[in-house]
Amino acid sequence: MSNGINRVVLFGNLGAEPELRGTQAGHVLKLRLATNEVYYDKEKRLVERTEWHSVALFGPRAEALAKILSKGDTVLVEGSLRTSSYDKDGVTRYRTEVVARDLCLGGRRRAASSVEPAQTIEVMEEPYADTAPGDFAPSSRSNGASNGATAAL
Repeated sequence: MSNGINRVVLFGNLGAEPELRGTQAGHVLKLRLATNEVYYDKEKRLVERTEWHSVALFGPRAEALAKILSKGDTVLVEGSLRTSSYDKDGVTRYRTEVVARDLCLGGRRRAASSVEPAQTIEVMEEPYADTAPGDFAPSSRSNGASNGATAAL
């Protein structure tokens, strides 16, 4: 029997503040990650769909990342799926989460209200725009060639 592949790669935004928990085995960082998908439906209307993922990161990195991650941050998570079950009111329920092996920071997401208006960009003149070709004297270093070869002007 061959081994299967259980690999998940997600790129999205944190939908809540990360939650650091202490366990007997160490720390675990729980994240709520939102990924967005945009597509056109049958009536050619633009539809945006958000999928929510539960992510768990174990080990010493969990405590360090808990200090720098916050709601709205963009992250890339690589890991595997793990499903667990529990009983609630006599009904067996299942929970699937991503167990992260690696997490890369992608930056902070700005809220729509905090976006500053576009700044005016000053257009600069091109350097030497008023100089005719040939106005430059060749340098004393082999007619401008830096590798010792001579260049004809």
